[in-house]
Amino acid sequence: MSDLHDDVTRGELGPVEDGLTSARRIEPAPADADAHRPPNAPFTWPAEWAPHEATWIAWPHHEPDWPGKLAPIPWVYAEIVRALHRHERVEILCHSEEVAAAARQHLESHGVRDNHRLHVVPNDRVWLRDSAPTAVHDAEGRVVLANWRFNAWAKYDNYARDERVGEAVARITGLPRVEPVRPDTGERVVLEGGAIETDGEGTMLVTEECLLSDVQVRNPGLSREGYERVFHEWLGIRQTIWLGEGCVGDDTHGHIDDVARFVAPGVIVLAYEADPADDENHRRSVDNMERLQLAGADRGALKVVKLPYPRAVEMNGERLPASYANFYIANGVVLVPTFNDRNDRVALNTLAELFPTREVVGIHAVDLVWGLGTLHCLTQQQPAPRRAGESSTRRW
Repeated sequence: MSDLHDDVTRGELGPVEDGLTSARRIEPAPADADAHRPPNAPFTWPAEWAPHEATWIAWPHHEPDWPGKLAPIPWVYAEIVRALHRHERVEILCHSEEVAAAARQHLESHGVRDNHRLHVVPNDRVWLRDSAPTAVHDAEGRVVLANWRFNAWAKYDNYARDERVGEAVARITGLPRVEPVRPDTGERVVLEGGAIETDGEGTMLVTEECLLSDVQVRNPGLSREGYERVFHEWLGIRQTIWLGEGCVGDDTHGHIDDVARFVAPGVIVLAYEADPADDENHRRSVDNMERLQLAGADRGALKVVKLPYPRAVEMNGERLPASYANFYIANGVVLVPTFNDRNDRVALNTLAELFPTREVVGIHAVDLVWGLGTLHCLTQQQPAPRRAGESSTRRW
């Protein structure tokens, strides 16, 4: 565990010393002339359970994301950081000096006094799974930031600051940044981290609803084969398993991280609604299970473990994307959203059996999901460099 204390960085970032506060504003990193070229040597995308250098989050500040309910959300975030900082450093983007001051106060109230840093980086929303880069390993095991273009899920208009988050992360970390491009047009690929899931050994899960439907279209004209080429060139993916749809209430239109997650190579947890009375999630669950069976579960190449859904969570008549599959795997802990539901215990016990060497912690998410996302949506991991000869799937 690092000794880093609560540092606030602002500006042109130089080295940050332990326990000191710098006073500089984060500026965009210049684009590298080679950033758009597919790599000559392959990149590999490590599994989420591979060792982390840090977890990145952004402190909540945008009230319209939780209409009428922003007040309790910082307390939920403080609890998330409290659970994480004992296992790995937490890097926290703060929209302004005022947001940073509020974050510091909440964290101190929760007893979080070390192993985290605050960075003043203007941002629109907190969902860093989608706006922050996907970190990969190069052929030598060094970490490289694959910085997709972000356009707010092809749904919202206010995302100009979130589009620059990848540049800020590169500036803060000093890591190289690449901008994946389409094989057909050479334009930057629009993609979110919540839309993709890997086992760290070259297999990926995605949904057709998110990437191939004619609703919230990220990359007009990019075919299934085109996406698979992008995944191969920039993430080292050899096999892409296409599920059908995400869960009901998901405003991203089908992110995979609410329905299916790898927990080990060849082992997938699938959010499964067994009750036909919840006809829509039940129909989607049955279809996704059939697709996984065809992909290898029926012959033993894949193992599928079912996670239940909680009962439907609604607010102001709106169905929310409440799913236990939106858990986050950190170095020594798995954070799991809970919903004051009897299936909370089933989900926690199921994941505890799948992660016997990690602490499994439930985080109350009934208020959080009003923002249309929970724990995986708001976190983004920064993997540790891979040592020579070390597997990208090694568990911490």
